[in-house]
Amino acid sequence: MNIYAVSDIGELIKDNSYVGRGIAVGLSESGKKAVFAYFIMGRSENSRNRVFVEKGEEIVIYPFDASKVKDPSLIIYSPVRRAGDCLVVTNGDQTDTVCNFLAQGKSFEQALETRCFEPDAPNFTPRISAVLDFAGGFTYKMSILKSADEKGSACNRYTFSYAPLAGVGHFIHTYNCDGDPIPTFTGEPERVRIPDDVHAFAATLWENLNEANKISLYARSIDLETGKSESVLINKNK
Repeated sequence: MNIYAVSDIGELIKDNSYVGRGIAVGLSESGKKAVFAYFIMGRSENSRNRVFVEKGEEIVIYPFDASKVKDPSLIIYSPVRRAGDCLVVTNGDQTDTVCNFLAQGKSFEQALETRCFEPDAPNFTPRISAVLDFAGGFTYKMSILKSADEKGSACNRYTFSYAPLAGVGHFIHTYNCDGDPIPTFTGEPERVRIPDDVHAFAATLWENLNEANKISLYARSIDLETGKSESVLINKNK
């Protein structure tokens, strides 16, 4: 097994009906752009009733049909926000926690020490998060907060800190696959190829996510020299 192998992200997800929510972050092939993507999937009507809305550098999730919202607590949040020199990407309202801590001069890790997995027994969906730091260059970290056991007795916290390599990114998602309960993601974030074209990257992701369960996807590239960004937003609900 080659631990340094880099996979096509589409190949990793194409036959998997439910990887849940996912974050990918990395450096483009040319080494000139930071790239990230975030997507959501859903099995219930409540989960599927969502759209991404771009507001400047921020992404906000809104209900597609407000009359059908049953419980907004775990499905309505801002998955992407800027905090100073950092961009924060998460699968829940811990986006706000991380941004607030960074604004106080505290760390990504300190912020997530105050949070744990989602209270949705028996799945205990993990909280996945990433921070792209542009202070003095580009580095990134990823995190997953997982239940320590099937009872939700305690929270285990894992943080991964990366030195960017051209053409390489890391991909983390909430679940390994579909199930009942849904099995939590295990192991380290997967190494994936990051092209220069963010539209191609977004298309590969979207086209290979399960058609029945995919909901929304957002991807962005940031030119490290000019700061110019390019983004792609796709909503299944239109």
